Amino acid sequence: MWELTVAAIIEREGRYLFVEETDGVSPERVFNQPAGHVEAGEAILDAVRREVREETGLAFTPEALVGIYQLQARNGKDYCRVCFRGAVPAGAEAVPEDPDILGCRWFSREELAAAPLRSGLVLHCLDDALAGAAYPLSLVATLRRERR
Repeated sequence: MWELTVAAIIEREGRYLFVEETDGVSPERVFNQPAGHVEAGEAILDAVRREVREETGLAFTPEALVGIYQLQARNGKDYCRVCFRGAVPAGAEAVPEDPDILGCRWFSREELAAAPLRSGLVLHCLDDALAGAAYPLSLVATLRRERR
């Protein structure tokens, strides 16, 4: 069964915002985009806004869809990650609300490549964004609720 997740690429002056966490498999600290699971009944764009707020304390405005990625993780689960590029308020400091987030850091692409990452998707998503991947948000349809 696939698990649907969202992730956010946030750039400020050539550096990108990442969160420090453990991967749930080992105690090693790793870095990830602000990211997390889409909750039942939650729209995908609402999920990425919520995850960024919980993990960084910042209001996130999605600007473009970077891509949709599939991953079979080390924990044996299959994930479908929907990654967005967007902005947070200029000059605002990232302070996690989620107690599982150990901190927030701004990395250059080179610094990130040398850091321990949550998965290979972290750098892959950033590289796609840096290569210009930017699809309109209209590709992410709003949540449709069908009535019985």
